[in-house]
Amino acid sequence: MRRPTWDEYFMEITHLVARRSTCLRRQVGAVLVKEKNILATGYNGTPTGIAHCLDVGCLREKLGVPSGERHELCRGLHAEQNAIIQAAKHGTNIDGATLYCTTMPCIICSKMIINAGIKRVVFENGYADTLAAEMIAESGLEVVKFVKSDEGESAA
Repeated sequence: MRRPTWDEYFMEITHLVARRSTCLRRQVGAVLVKEKNILATGYNGTPTGIAHCLDVGCLREKLGVPSGERHELCRGLHAEQNAIIQAAKHGTNIDGATLYCTTMPCIICSKMIINAGIKRVVFENGYADTLAAEMIAESGLEVVKFVKSDEGESAA
């Protein structure tokens, strides 16, 4: 039996977190980690106390908003936003942390990640947001595309 690498371990946890998502379009999970300890988790969905899209339908679908555009036209928060908010709510310092996420962050999340002092992002699936990719590259943030292999390696 082979032990998972740290990247594999935390990416598997992001998939479990994503299963809590109430988004009808895409289930995303995020985990903030520092010194191999989980600081906070987040999944995409509506704010606390607000009806879930599972129950009332998807505003973006109703309005015909394409993926990657007009993020403000959504009842929900992104997984990365929820992880950062949870850390803030509980007084957890995420400066220097790594964000593991099932999907590459959008431009709004990317700006939050940069300003929160997160130093590394490990993601699995791409996302159609060229401005996010440009800003992340300019910021010097380390970004790793997670690729699960037989040996458990992840590659950039």
